[in-house]
Amino acid sequence: MNADGRTPRGPSGTWSRQWPGRAGPVALLWAAAYAAFGLACALSGTALFGGSGRASIALDWAVVTLGVSAAAVCGAALRYGLRPLLRVLLRVTGGLAAVAAFGLLMDVITLMFGEGVDSWAAAANHTLAAVGALLLTATALSDRRPPGGTTAPVPSCAPVGVQLTASAGTAAFLPYAAMKLTWACGGSFADMSKEEMLAISERNGASDMWLTLESWGLDATVLLAALGVFLLWGLVRPWGQVFPRWSPLLRGRRVPRWLPLTPALIGAATLAPYGVLGLGYCALATAGVVTMRKGDFHSAGDALLVSWPGMIAFAVHGVALAVAARSYWIRTRATGQEGADATGPPHVLV
Repeated sequence: MNADGRTPRGPSGTWSRQWPGRAGPVALLWAAAYAAFGLACALSGTALFGGSGRASIALDWAVVTLGVSAAAVCGAALRYGLRPLLRVLLRVTGGLAAVAAFGLLMDVITLMFGEGVDSWAAAANHTLAAVGALLLTATALSDRRPPGGTTAPVPSCAPVGVQLTASAGTAAFLPYAAMKLTWACGGSFADMSKEEMLAISERNGASDMWLTLESWGLDATVLLAALGVFLLWGLVRPWGQVFPRWSPLLRGRRVPRWLPLTPALIGAATLAPYGVLGLGYCALATAGVVTMRKGDFHSAGDALLVSWPGMIAFAVHGVALAVAARSYWIRTRATGQEGADATGPPHVLV
């Protein structure tokens, strides 16, 4: 540990030191593979964004276009360097890839607790697009690593504002969890009983694990919400940057930045837009502008009553994840040894 309290990184031959130079070539390979994947699906008539009509198949060509565009931008960046325009184009294509990855979290949840995803091709598209978003963003930032030796900052907590946002993201799940646990424990909410909810889950293809947890009074979505809250606080507290002392092999080691950031970004990119758009729809339905479909519930009013807690939880927690992930990214970013003092001391909560 240096005199300023920072931990020096490993030698220049380590993977972390070599990765920035490899981001561009790897992103170029991804872009070519993604374009080929989209072309194969378009020619075979496999819809990647739901539906089966010509309009749905036509969207496959958007994947081809994105892949070809990303390949062109990555190739130009490797040939001419990261000029300002190319950096902007890398971020734009990365943002479009993140949009194409929407639904990845739902695919993971369906695989864990359902009988399988609705479309394996769509799930593959979500996964490839998420990888591409990370690679293109890494390429856009690949020339900003400090030269020479680098130091890892001391584990620190996020600023007060970020921690308050995390508190809001946690509190937003309380009404949702209360609703779900009411059903799981045998109660009734929105004129629906536990038995009716179990029957609906079974009819909709819930896995045996999901149904077993429900029969034990444990709602799977509440458990996932608890994991989301754990991830959220790991992003804003110092313990989220170092493995715990009770871990036998990793005791005291730094947590790789990608380990919490990857699920945080996937969760934020899925929950935030889904929740915000859902809140808008609930507001319009409450005002009578649109009609809420009753779905599996007895009435549209019951469906709306259930939708409000869910949309509030998804929207607030998704936004909180995005804010916390940005703070974690900034606080854990390595700095050059010569400029370590210029950043000021880390904000550590004793």
